[in-house]
This record gives sequence, structure tokens and C-alpha cells, in this order.
Amino acid sequence: MKLAADLHTHTVASGHAFSTVKEMAEAAAERGLKMIGVTDHGVNMPGGPHEYYFSQLLGLPRFVGGVEVLRGVEANIVDGAGNLDMPERYLSSLDLILAGFHEDCGYDPGSVEENTRAMIGAINNPYVHIITHPGNPSFPVDIEKVVLAAKRAGKVLEINNNSFSLSRPGSSPRCRTFTEMAKRHKTAVCVNSDAHIWHAVGQFDQALNLLEKARFPAELVLNTSLEKTKSYLSWVKNLLQKTS
Repeated sequence: MKLAADLHTHTVASGHAFSTVKEMAEAAAERGLKMIGVTDHGVNMPGGPHEYYFSQLLGLPRFVGGVEVLRGVEANIVDGAGNLDMPERYLSSLDLILAGFHEDCGYDPGSVEENTRAMIGAINNPYVHIITHPGNPSFPVDIEKVVLAAKRAGKVLEINNNSFSLSRPGSSPRCRTFTEMAKRHKTAVCVNSDAHIWHAVGQFDQALNLLEKARFPAELVLNTSLEKTKSYLSWVKNLLQKTS
């Protein structure tokens, strides 16, 4: 399976990453990608960007080295209702909104029921496009309920390559179950690197290996084409306008 975009990357603005937007985009071009999402952490991340950073994102060039650059955020889920740490005025101005659980960012891990309710709340947020690393064992959820909620909302769940190596130890079994459930219920996923340095951009090997073993259908993987990705982004934008 060949991917056209890496929709989850972090730059030096996240405070614990090591490369610039230019370096990340150039690395994407070297790997044959056509698009990246610059999705630095939301404002509750310790050491992360201030709100002002997201207002200045609008000044990013649309293309760097031939790679289309989406201006985005990986927002933090901050409470049991699934609210995010980003003001609406910034969410409405960005191209791509990811949302997920992170430690020390406002939401303490709760019970499976509490975590599930919070994640489903984020899924139903009209600004949110993708739920990041939902298999994080530090925030266990009812996987089938989350997959079905994403299916009903038309939203996308991430298979995060970084979860198989550096981050979130113990994610693999839960990621496998998410993959199996998404296949069973025909729920869309997105494979991302979660790169925090240029050389990790476009590294999808372990996540793609999981999909291959599961015989996961390529048509349910969002970022196999730019057309599919852009169509989804447009759909969410139109949905938001209808609910406003």
C-alpha cells in the first residue's frame, strides 16, 4: 500500500521535536510524499506553542519543495466531554484538526467508560478530522464503541507508526484490535508517522505491516491519495458549515 500524505508531524514549535517546517517538507519530498500536515501540539502541551503560533501558521507557504503543507494542530482532549485545548477561532482557521489524549495536558486517565466518553466527544466535535493514537494503553477505551462512533460521525481513526516504536509502549495489541474493528465496521483510518524529526517523516512501515497482516482494504485508508484526503477535508468543512 502506497501513501501520498503524512498528516501528523511535529516541528520545533512543539517543544520536544527537532526539525523545521522546511526540513520536514523536504524530507517528505525525498520520500515521494505529496502532502504533509504540520500538526504541532495544542497549547496545553508542556513546553509547546503559545496560541499566537497558530495565528501565525496562516503565513506558511502552501507548498514547500513541491509538497503541499496543511496548517494544523494536534489538539489535546482536556475533559470528559471531549473538549479541546484550542480556542474555536484557531480551530476554524486551520486546515487539519487532530485530537488525542496526552498526559499532563488537562485530562487525567479515567476508567474505560470515562475515556471512551471523552474520545467519542472529540469524534463528534465538528472541527475534528482525525483521532490520534486511539490505541494508547494509558487511556484505554472501549474500542468497538469508538470505532462505531467514528463510523456514525464519518470521522477517521489514526494508525500511528510511532506507537510501535518510541512512544506509548504496549500500544501494539490495541492498535491491532482497532484495525480489526475498523475493518469489520468499514470505518476509515489514516496511517501517520507522528514524526518529531525530519528523518521520521513518511516512516509508516510498522503501521502498514499491521494493515497488511489484517488484509485491511486500501479504500478505507484516507491518505492513499490526495484526492481522497482533500475530499474528506472538504466534507468536514461543509459539515461544519451546516451545523454552524
